[in-house]
Amino acid sequence: MSKLHDVIVRNAPSDHVLGPTWEQIHGLGPVIPEGGPPWWQGRRAELEQIAREHGCAYVYDRATLERTARQLLAIGGVERVFYAIKANPHPDILRSFAALGLAFECVSQGECERVIETIPGIDRGKILFTPNFAPRSEYEWALEQGVHLTLDNLYPLRHWPELFRGRDLLVRLDTGFGRGHHDHVRTAGVHSKFGVPLFELDELERLAAAAGVKIVGLHAHTGSGVFDVRNWHEVGQLLGSLAARFPHVRTIDLGGGLGVPEKPGQVPIDLAALQGVLDDLHGRWPQLAIWLEPGRFLVAPAGVLLAQVTQLKGKGAVQYVGVTTGMNSLIRPALYGAHHDIVNLTQFGQPGSEIYNVVGPICESADYLGHERLLPPTSEGDTLLIANAGAYGHAMSSWYNLREPAREVLI
Repeated sequence: MSKLHDVIVRNAPSDHVLGPTWEQIHGLGPVIPEGGPPWWQGRRAELEQIAREHGCAYVYDRATLERTARQLLAIGGVERVFYAIKANPHPDILRSFAALGLAFECVSQGECERVIETIPGIDRGKILFTPNFAPRSEYEWALEQGVHLTLDNLYPLRHWPELFRGRDLLVRLDTGFGRGHHDHVRTAGVHSKFGVPLFELDELERLAAAAGVKIVGLHAHTGSGVFDVRNWHEVGQLLGSLAARFPHVRTIDLGGGLGVPEKPGQVPIDLAALQGVLDDLHGRWPQLAIWLEPGRFLVAPAGVLLAQVTQLKGKGAVQYVGVTTGMNSLIRPALYGAHHDIVNLTQFGQPGSEIYNVVGPICESADYLGHERLLPPTSEGDTLLIANAGAYGHAMSSWYNLREPAREVLI
């Protein structure tokens, strides 16, 4: 097995909570993450040992992964939950989610092949392929494989109509509005490359009819890190109303983007309110199945990035803490200003009294993991923990500067 997929699997505790109760899901109590401290607080000694062994490592907690998946699967009215594997395509995570009943959303042939290789015999109806500006060969491959295929724009129908003759397809629409905490996570609107704009719907109808294509599903995704459930209500209402234009539509895909709390005091997404949104959409369009395709929501809280302190440096009032890895392992802060809590695991419980910029060893000014973080006095060899790192961490890592990114450990 290659280093990219190298993994150490450790025993997970068996007494974890499996998910919210029926009463919570149906509005008789709040649906909130499991109470108490985050999972890593009770496993600090184990995590420090992993950091000493590897210098830096992504660590994923299987119990948290399964609990979050069960929490989402317990929501009524969703015919299928597709895990967006771009968030974290680790084979053991895919196998765990498959065992719980999740399906998989892929954005490349390689991601589809990862799912097929990891879960032999998987029903191809549990794979949703949504390519964006991909070569014709990937569409040909998807049609041969029999997976659900989504068109992201009209070019394929305009230029390759013979490829899709007689086929069932989904179409991703641009709602005209994007949401999320940064421009780079907003995936709709005129400045986003995704989706068929609504002013092209007449042409979509003509092209589909000319090619003998059945549009069986409509899909939209407005962005990531969204906490207001009215987003999915608005998307669902738009897709439901447009479905009447396409007589074969039987599914509306509301996308993903469910927010994950990143900072103290940030309120989790209200899944009971999301249940109400789905109930309303079902009441309006009972003939349409509803799909969701979350990614980060399912895996971010289950992962942490560990890194050991290498050096400290002061420039007047500004103090820097250097660690064993940086933007080569976790590019989210540099790419779109993402916030990840940072904790000195070695000094855990000690009061914070110093303000540090936490940086890596990469030769770039953007190589920050955190700006102006309050930590206890920190020394060489201490282990820092970067929280909520289970999504878009290792999946986006690189060998920039020829530094090996953090490896993955499943516990």
